[in-house]
Amino acid sequence: MSTRLYVPNDATAIACGADRVARKLNDALAARGQSMDIVRNGSRGLFWLEPLVEIDTPAGRVGYGPVKPSDVDSLVEAGLFEGKTDHPLCVGLVEEIPYLKKQTRLTFARCGIIDPLSLIEYKNLGGYRGLAKAIEIGPSATVEQVFESGLRGRGGAGFPTGIKWRTVAAAPADQRYIVCNADEGDSGTFADRLIMEADPFCLIEGMTIAGLAVGATKGFVYCRSEYPLSLEVMNKAIEIARANGLLGKNVLGSQYDFDMEMRMGAGAYVCGEETALLDSLEGKRGVVRAKPPLPAHKGLFGQPTVINNLISLATVPVILDKGGAFYRDFGMGRSRGTMPIQIAGNVKYGGIFETAFGISLGELVNDIGGGTASGRPVRAVQAGGPLGAYLPVHQFDTPFDYEAFAAKDALIGHGGIVVFDDTVDMAHMARFAMEFCSHESCGKCTPCRIGSTRGVETLDKIIAGTKRDANLAILTDLCQTMKLGSLCALGGFTPYPVLSALTHFPEDFGATPKLPVAAE
Repeated sequence: MSTRLYVPNDATAIACGADRVARKLNDALAARGQSMDIVRNGSRGLFWLEPLVEIDTPAGRVGYGPVKPSDVDSLVEAGLFEGKTDHPLCVGLVEEIPYLKKQTRLTFARCGIIDPLSLIEYKNLGGYRGLAKAIEIGPSATVEQVFESGLRGRGGAGFPTGIKWRTVAAAPADQRYIVCNADEGDSGTFADRLIMEADPFCLIEGMTIAGLAVGATKGFVYCRSEYPLSLEVMNKAIEIARANGLLGKNVLGSQYDFDMEMRMGAGAYVCGEETALLDSLEGKRGVVRAKPPLPAHKGLFGQPTVINNLISLATVPVILDKGGAFYRDFGMGRSRGTMPIQIAGNVKYGGIFETAFGISLGELVNDIGGGTASGRPVRAVQAGGPLGAYLPVHQFDTPFDYEAFAAKDALIGHGGIVVFDDTVDMAHMARFAMEFCSHESCGKCTPCRIGSTRGVETLDKIIAGTKRDANLAILTDLCQTMKLGSLCALGGFTPYPVLSALTHFPEDFGATPKLPVAAE
């Protein structure tokens, strides 16, 4: 097999110049009269090294990064095409990079390794073994494998996936649907995008297994509008799968039919909520529906519908391949398996880190993330997107676990954590949460629509020092009303960042800082 160069065709890498790097490498090969395949792989998720250029060597893949177009000439002179390591940008064997080596990659096992649109490479690394197993054991046993795995919704709610599948499978209907929520709108999250751009067949296989399991013959991926490259890659992968008998009639030569298509959202954050997403898919304005009925009973076009987050569905193939018990053995408590944690913000080593539940927040920020990029002390981390709580340093011993976070009035959400150093103004961050909710509200319920607007006004008064105590009381009351009275999580979770900022950083709201108590 000829030596291959790998240059990521990933949105992050492209934003950092990957396309120009690939062109310069092609030019350098032509100038030397050499021939070498340049594979546009997906990203491994080590974003501080992007673009990460890799080359096959007898010892394994050697990496160089971050590579700018202006670095190509010196890399070539130093022996890049021969896999030599005598260059400042050489990071050695990629698999030995500590950030990657410490991970437990199950869902993201192929990301950055294969050509995303090569069905052969996907199958060579275990692809479609899960679907073959599902066909072998049948629908009900497939559902029970997912239930046994302990997989919970990776979009934020953490609802057991197996229970949702059981409900849809048992609902009487002539037509059922699988809907993948890829409307990844939380700040500091990018796991859905990485799967679509780096391992699209993984999602296709997962959705096909879900369709077989519950008796659905049609699936939709609802992709956020800011992901045009993801849409392009997914559409190509769907065509390839269909042409190879992996979608459509008699999937993989079986008695089961399943097909799917991509749908692009229009940039509304509220459409990440499952019922607003359904309205949008139906061609309506995305507005939250009252429940009941649950989507599992009456979802898309009024039919029983499985709505799962992309990461939940992309994890299904490995569960069917290796068994529910295998997946369940990772994690802690009721949080089973692995989670792709997305580390972002003011952090030295930002990227995706897939690991079993139970790792502490402090280890993620300080050991894995390397602390702040600015070099200043960490002050807070927001976990769970723009509606997630702010956790201070004294809570960094909290394990990454749904119940452990809930005990701190915090959310895991989609697994994104955003790091802030000691220059952050938490009063202004609290104001941003209210402003964000006001801007993104669908407007259907009063607590969210009016409460968030009043929250911005009240925080402006607090920041200005106007009747601070009275306005703090109003703000607290508003938060309780939104938390208990909002129709969906947009209004219901907005109080989390506001109240956590107020609780842990009262000095930013005008309170007199507490002096440390002297040791006796």
